[in-house]
Amino acid sequence: MAYIRKFETGSGATGVQVCYKEKGRVVKTVHVGSAKSEVALKKLMKKAQGIIDAEKQPLFNLKKYDK
Repeated sequence: MAYIRKFETGSGATGVQVCYKEKGRVVKTVHVGSAKSEVALKKLMKKAQGIIDAEKQPLFNLKKYDK
């Protein structure tokens, strides 16, 4: 399971990470970046969600039915 983690860095910025859990433990962390403004934070959150979405498998493969 993957989720987005926001935290405050030592410099006062907001850091964004994508964390992966297995059996209740964090097994992998990907640092997306850190932001000092709301606009930059929104961009990082969008990027983090893109990382999660890229690894998802579709429930149905509808391309094989397209002609």
